[in-house]
Amino acid sequence: MPAPDHVQHEWEESSRRLDASAGGERYQSLLDQLELVTAELRKRVGQTYTLADLAGAYVDAERWAAAVLAEREDLPDWWPQTLATVVGAAFHAYARGAADYAQ
Repeated sequence: MPAPDHVQHEWEESSRRLDASAGGERYQSLLDQLELVTAELRKRVGQTYTLADLAGAYVDAERWAAAVLAEREDLPDWWPQTLATVVGAAFHAYARGAADYAQ
């Protein structure tokens, strides 16, 4: 399993990329995708978790997130191109609720 510090950096970068798209034509769709991935993440790790638990879920997150998003017929054709950013941003946001999260 990757070290939480290493993956946290990846998650932060993804969140920055998502934030940088604010105001763009794709931004609302990215937020919708983020909501779907976060909901699935919540199902997978629950409400009480650590950063190590999140890092464990991150190992195969692109696989399960792609499956979740592929089920939606209303997503634009370009969603696979932004999957890594959406997944990382979801983990970054969810990390703040970890029992051992420190700012």
